[in-house]
Amino acid sequence: MLKDNFNDLLSFMVVARERSFTRAAAQLGVSQSALSHAMRNLEARLVVRLLTRTTRSVAPSEAGEQLFMRLSPHLLEIEQELTALRDTRDRPAGNIRLTAGEHAMSAVLWPVLKPFMAQYPDINVEVTVDNGLTDIVDGRFDAGVRLGEQVAKDMIAIRIAPDMRMAVVGSAEYLQRFGVPETPEQLDQHRCINMRLPTRGGLYAWEFERDGRELRVRVDGQLILNSLPQRIDAAENGLGLAYVPEDAVQDALAESRLVRVLEAWCPAFTGYHLYYPSRRQHTTAFALLIAALRHS
Repeated sequence: MLKDNFNDLLSFMVVARERSFTRAAAQLGVSQSALSHAMRNLEARLVVRLLTRTTRSVAPSEAGEQLFMRLSPHLLEIEQELTALRDTRDRPAGNIRLTAGEHAMSAVLWPVLKPFMAQYPDINVEVTVDNGLTDIVDGRFDAGVRLGEQVAKDMIAIRIAPDMRMAVVGSAEYLQRFGVPETPEQLDQHRCINMRLPTRGGLYAWEFERDGRELRVRVDGQLILNSLPQRIDAAENGLGLAYVPEDAVQDALAESRLVRVLEAWCPAFTGYHLYYPSRRQHTTAFALLIAALRHS
C-alpha cells in the first residue's frame, strides 16, 4: 500500500507539473494508459479527485493543487539530498538544465560546453534554445542566459560575456539598388528582415541610440525569420537589411559579403549573464559550470 501510494504520488506530481498525460508519461517512461490508470487508482484509494480532465487537457483540482504545493518542497529536498550524495563521488556527476537564446547558445554557451562535457563525462547537460523570456522557475531550469538588462532583480546574475553591439547589415548589391540609410528613420524606405518575438507575438523593434537619444524603430519588409543564420543569409543574398549581433557577421563584413550601415547608432551594451534563483542550492556540477563560463 505504502509503495503503491508513493509511486503513484510521484507520478501525480509529474502530471500536475506538466499538465499533460503525454509529456508526463514520456518523462516517467510508462504508457499514457498505464499512467491514467494509476491516477484513477490513486484517486480511488484517497477518495478524492486530484485531477480535472478534459478531452484536450489535464490540470490539478483544488485538492490536487493543495497536495502538489505541499509535496513539492519535500520532493525537492529529497532530490537535492540525492544530488549531494552523488557529488561525494570521486568524479563530479549530476544533471543541469539550461535555457538560452539562439545567439547566446552559439556565441557563449556552446564554445564552453564542448570542452566542459569532455572534461566531466558524468555531468549531463540539457539546453533548451528559446528566444523568449523563459520563466526558469516554472520551467524547472537550473539557470538561464540573458542579456544583463533582461534579468529579473530577484535572480542572481553572473556575467559570462563581454559587452556586445548590434549591427545593421545588407549586401553591396542591395545598398546600390536601394541606397544607404543615414538615420534609423530612413529605414521606412527599405526592405528589412524582421524577427517575431515568441513571448509577445509582436515583431521586434530595432533599437538605436546616439548622443543620448534612444529610438525603437518598427521596420517593414518581405521576410520574417526567427533563425539568426537565415536572417544573415537573406541579407547576404540581397533580400533586405538585417539587424543582428555584430560578432555574428564579422566574417561576412571582413569578406565584403555584407556592408554595415548606421554604425554610429549602435553603441555597446551589457552582454550575457547566467542567472538563477537566489534560493538555489549549488551542486558541484552547477558550480563547475559557473566556473567554466566565468573563465571562458
